[in-house]
Amino acid sequence: MSLAANPHHDGSAAYLANEAPGLGERVSVRLRVPASFGATDVHVRSVADGEPHYSMASVVETEPGEGGAVWWEGEVRAVNPVTPYRFLVETPSGPRWVNGRGTSAIDVADRDDFVLSTHEPPPAWLADAVAYQVFPDRFARSRASLDAPDVPVDGDWPIESDWDDPIDPDWKQSVRQLYRGDLAGVRERLDHLERLGVNLVYLTPVFPARSSHRYDASTFDEVDPVLGGDAALAALTDAAHARGIRVIGDLTTNHSGDHHRWFQAAQADASSPEASYYTFRHHPHDYVAWFDVPSLPKFDLRSPALRDRLVRGADSIAGRWLRGPSGPDDRRRRDAGLDGWRIDVANMTGRLGEVDVNHDVFRDVRETMRQVKPDAWLVAEHCYDATTDLTGDGWHGVMAYSWFTRPVWSWLARPDARLMGVPGPLPRIGGDGLAASQQALTAGVPWRSVAASMTLLASHDTSRFASVAVSPAHQLVGIGLLLTSVGVPMVFAGDEVGVTGADSNLARAPFPWDESRWDRGLLDAYRDLIAVRRSSDALRRGGLRFVAAGPDSLAFVRETADEQVLVLASRAAHEPLRVRAAEIGPHRRAERLYGDGDVRFDASTGAVELPGAGPSFAIWRLG
Repeated sequence: MSLAANPHHDGSAAYLANEAPGLGERVSVRLRVPASFGATDVHVRSVADGEPHYSMASVVETEPGEGGAVWWEGEVRAVNPVTPYRFLVETPSGPRWVNGRGTSAIDVADRDDFVLSTHEPPPAWLADAVAYQVFPDRFARSRASLDAPDVPVDGDWPIESDWDDPIDPDWKQSVRQLYRGDLAGVRERLDHLERLGVNLVYLTPVFPARSSHRYDASTFDEVDPVLGGDAALAALTDAAHARGIRVIGDLTTNHSGDHHRWFQAAQADASSPEASYYTFRHHPHDYVAWFDVPSLPKFDLRSPALRDRLVRGADSIAGRWLRGPSGPDDRRRRDAGLDGWRIDVANMTGRLGEVDVNHDVFRDVRETMRQVKPDAWLVAEHCYDATTDLTGDGWHGVMAYSWFTRPVWSWLARPDARLMGVPGPLPRIGGDGLAASQQALTAGVPWRSVAASMTLLASHDTSRFASVAVSPAHQLVGIGLLLTSVGVPMVFAGDEVGVTGADSNLARAPFPWDESRWDRGLLDAYRDLIAVRRSSDALRRGGLRFVAAGPDSLAFVRETADEQVLVLASRAAHEPLRVRAAEIGPHRRAERLYGDGDVRFDASTGAVELPGAGPSFAIWRLG
């Protein structure tokens, strides 16, 4: 199925003149319309103060060559902080709407419009980022820790485990397994990350807790001594920054552990300030907990005192760890500390029944970042439809489980694969379904929020992708999509060397530092694809335009004003895809950057043919 014949717009620089306009500013928006679509007029429809407004667009460019696409340009005024807009294209066969879901001959909903946001944009460095998730207990033990007595642990919860011990299949036991990876171990392995090509480390929680995952913090005021304490985190961030690698942390704004100092104080005294931090049905033992898990009491973020301590201001928990250790001058404070936060269960934070202060909380975090580290990244764990939460003034982006992980698994994973607790297997879709899913689930989200979101094939909360992909070849197709799609690609530590795990529990196996156990071909594929991404401005900053799709194939173009890159993902052998060359773009040459096969331009028919081999993945630079 050819998708290239449809008009296209997205929020990238090739189509949107200013991604961060001030309130009241007028912004030029462009629509690329293939000549075959037959547009006679184009109108821009925007919504100002709740009322639709139409303005005419005009032709500003026609791509060279017979049947070249026509570029129309109109204007949107940012009347409100968030302004929806779409296009109405007149054709001889009737009008067509163009919005975030694509082209439609029937009326469409405003919720799927393109979005212009006047809020501060995400950090510019995200466009160049490739992230790497580290689960500290399972990544690496430092040389010093191997030669020293084990640091005492608070409580008798741990099941002390050697590095090669298997994960207990009973998750109630496995969360108690302590392998004693530490932050100095991460620092000593930065060479591996640098060779892989990543430049951003995402650390799951580092605060003291009574589990190996540490999402049940007993305090946010210090780094777990088992991990090396505050000094180890400072040394890691300093060493990473010296290599051009940023580091973000993981903060639970939804709940604490039941052994947290705040919760202990709250239970001890109903009149204490900390008692307002939680919701007690009957003090002290009947309280609201996350999914009714007693060890995870839920915060009541209506409390101003809690907001001040947790997220609001430079001295809050959120601000302190971004600031890092105090130093002799301002430069030290700016350079030290974490470079952002991933927020655990951010979609549930501040929400309970009729209470919803979620957006207020994350506006507080953004204001704290402005004060302490203006270019810090705020990314939310959100596994579902985040459209109404991604307005631009809170989270910069989300973990893109809904519009990336889930549809990619639905296309490339085994029929019995399960993801994020959904009862029953995933739906089975084709390449056309993958394209439609991504468009449907990002429609209504500001483009820059999509670009500032974390794309991922797996994490510590899922099975390893190697264990769910239909075959190793399908796994490579998924990796290719990860490194060529819009967003910040994230590799879960160990995926690059072939670590497996049939569920989220088994997926948390320690990193196998014995290199004889590594899948070298897989590692080379990750390195090569990361290098291709980092070499291409279009792959890092460009728009994304789907051009063809079928049950077993998907082709799209990533583009800037100066570069077009064509990507073809195939999950099985298929008939070669044929598309009108003029509908893809003005170029008639293709330089292969990755994979096998060649793009064929047929001058006699004006068509372009894409190879039909599969499972396979290929990238070409058009020129």
